[in-house]
Amino acid sequence: MKKNNNKIFITGVAGFIGFHLCYFLLKKNYTIYGIDNINNYYSTKIKLKRLDILKKFINFHYKKISINEEKLFLNFVKKSNSKIIIHLAAQPGVRYCYTNPKIYLKRNVEAFLNVLEVMRKLNLKKLIYASSSSVYGDAINFPTSENHKLNPINLYGGTKVFNEDMAKIYNINFSINSFGLRFFTAYGSLGRPDMMIAKSIKKIKKKKIIDLYNKGNHSRDFTHISTIIDIIYGLINKIEKFKGINNFNICSGKKIPVKKLLKNIGMRLGVKPKTRNIAKQKGDMLETHGDNKKIKLFLKRKIRFTSLDEGLEETIYPNYD
Repeated sequence: MKKNNNKIFITGVAGFIGFHLCYFLLKKNYTIYGIDNINNYYSTKIKLKRLDILKKFINFHYKKISINEEKLFLNFVKKSNSKIIIHLAAQPGVRYCYTNPKIYLKRNVEAFLNVLEVMRKLNLKKLIYASSSSVYGDAINFPTSENHKLNPINLYGGTKVFNEDMAKIYNINFSINSFGLRFFTAYGSLGRPDMMIAKSIKKIKKKKIIDLYNKGNHSRDFTHISTIIDIIYGLINKIEKFKGINNFNICSGKKIPVKKLLKNIGMRLGVKPKTRNIAKQKGDMLETHGDNKKIKLFLKRKIRFTSLDEGLEETIYPNYD
């Protein structure tokens, strides 16, 4: 295979999206420099498992570094000689922000500022970073487009809005060009164990009760990881000549009622899901449903939109050759 000289620096490589993006790019012979501090927000076991897979590639260079270790971070970015930074490290989770708010400021806002500062100091101009559909809060219009008013209803969403503003400021003042990725409900193999689909698969397998509010009639825009990676790959190719900032919904463009999702999972596992109705929790939204027209027009090519059936099959029965 012809050697690919493209080098990319990625934060959060042991995270769900970071891992899948690295795996995809490494197989395309990119050279990846990556960091992750392996925090214990969820089980480190799955993070280390992801890293073990990535470490099999000779073109993967990893250091256990926090973005907030500014000098170590800057030196590793400098050593990588990468022209593009993809920032995926973050403190996820909506409910966790109600009990641990300061962590979100440190790991989301301060960390993103450090990324921007490192880029400024090293004169790097190309950034792709994780935002979230949480910037919309309880959206009014569906499917929700990027023009919808930003109205976060929790601190997690608030940190993502602030990051988008910082990206704009650093573009105006230091010509750092960026794409912000407003992820909807991502899922796939080796996913976060605290996310709905991963938790539901585990509970259905063990015949445990799943708590639902609104009797499972709330819906989500479930977006499979293969769709997310295909879009990011398209944006990597676009950012080379791009000037300015742009934010995109990263979504399937379809809403799926949760009760339909559970029925589908149960059918694949041969187990009928057990559920009970509970009161709405803080941060829960009745519906998320993104409009993906903007990213389709921007990439000007066919995007791989993986169906729920295909996505669940890959999630339940993964294969890493």
